[in-house]
Amino acid sequence: MKTLLNERYQRIESDSIGEKPVLADAFYGIQTLRALENFHITGMSVHPEMIHSIALIKKAAAITNMQTKNIKEDVAHAIIEACDAIIEGKLHDQFITDPIQGGAGTSFNMNANEVIANYAITLLGGKKGDYTLVNPNDDVNCSQSTNDVFPTSGKMTMIRLIDAMKQELERLCDALASKAIEFDHVIKMGRTQLQDAVPIRLGQEFRAYYCVVLRDLKRLERAREEMLTVNMGGTAIGTGINASPEYIHHIVENLATVSELPLQQAKNLIDATQNLDGFLYVSSVLKTCAVNLSKIANDLRLMSSGPKTGLGEVLLPKKQNGSSIMPGKINPVIPEVINQVAFQVIGNDTTVTMAVEGGQLELNAFEPVIFHNVFQSIEILTRGIKTFVDNCILGIQANETRCRELVESSAGLVTVLCPYIGYGKATEIAKEVLDNKEPLLTIIKKKHYMHEDKLKELFNAYSMTEQR
Repeated sequence: MKTLLNERYQRIESDSIGEKPVLADAFYGIQTLRALENFHITGMSVHPEMIHSIALIKKAAAITNMQTKNIKEDVAHAIIEACDAIIEGKLHDQFITDPIQGGAGTSFNMNANEVIANYAITLLGGKKGDYTLVNPNDDVNCSQSTNDVFPTSGKMTMIRLIDAMKQELERLCDALASKAIEFDHVIKMGRTQLQDAVPIRLGQEFRAYYCVVLRDLKRLERAREEMLTVNMGGTAIGTGINASPEYIHHIVENLATVSELPLQQAKNLIDATQNLDGFLYVSSVLKTCAVNLSKIANDLRLMSSGPKTGLGEVLLPKKQNGSSIMPGKINPVIPEVINQVAFQVIGNDTTVTMAVEGGQLELNAFEPVIFHNVFQSIEILTRGIKTFVDNCILGIQANETRCRELVESSAGLVTVLCPYIGYGKATEIAKEVLDNKEPLLTIIKKKHYMHEDKLKELFNAYSMTEQR
């Protein structure tokens, strides 16, 4: 009875290694199963956008192969319909390979080939596993190699993910610009090495945050542009072996049409196949952005410290209780999570750096781990930026009274006197302020170094924050 049940629910497939039973209703095949057995690494599935991207590639390849008469029209149409089903979100549960896998992405490519082939077979009235009707290698993978399909699907995925991140970065830019205007009148002490320096406006600080995030946005746009150049048509090592000249000439323009992305074919397909510096550029841009966001988060944590015994210059939105033991404690949890996102992205970039460096000769086998890390970096940055804007930046308030108190009690204002009384005398005054705890203006007036009208002119705190 057990044997009969097994026969009913399984089919037998074979490859160069041997035979293997496959679930009868599965759209994947033997090579996907071998990958599933070999690569229990992350416990995760391939990114849905990666599945979407490879379906677009297989569709464009089928269109091109039909145009160049490399495969039969009925087979091509069945493949195209199968790809459309995946593009619409169907069959994603049939993509079961781990995102980190040996073989430079061959497991994922064959997973796609088998799923598309078996779905196409059913459309033609056949049974799954009857590869005489539609063959995963000869038909679905016709004129292709994992080595041009996999990196192209990775690039297309990065483009889609970057687009979502760009939207959140634009929102962050807008929020920071708005706060720069709102806080433009608030005078506070600037600090260098965490020590009192000279006055600055809180709005100027937020304007500086806006500027650095805007640079991140522009860098991200350039990184996206780099991903638009693909090596489709290069097949195994960039020489185009097993692909006709007509296919090589038309595949990227067809892919650009079906994907609605302005993709371009690399001028040197050999270079584009073996060198992955474009992915490292994307990762580096993400790391730079993460570091900049983390610095802003650090500043906000410092400026909001206290609230009674720290700087207390800004008030962050209260999002949740900060302690299981200390009543009333509120922590800067949103800036803290931005710091942690940055730590993860920096680590991911190190992985990508080593993987890009680890390529040998005509191919880099480590694209799976590159994609896994870059995709994660983009997505956690996107989500991190969203919560940064919604749960922190938009709700920040200035503690104007505290800012003014700190400015008026600081010895840092004495810096403005240096051009008039010299660095030495200014140092003496600063020392007395710190030692005697008397207000700066009181000490200056006692020494009669300067006329009172001039002092009033110089000690206009707002004017100290502007170029003279």
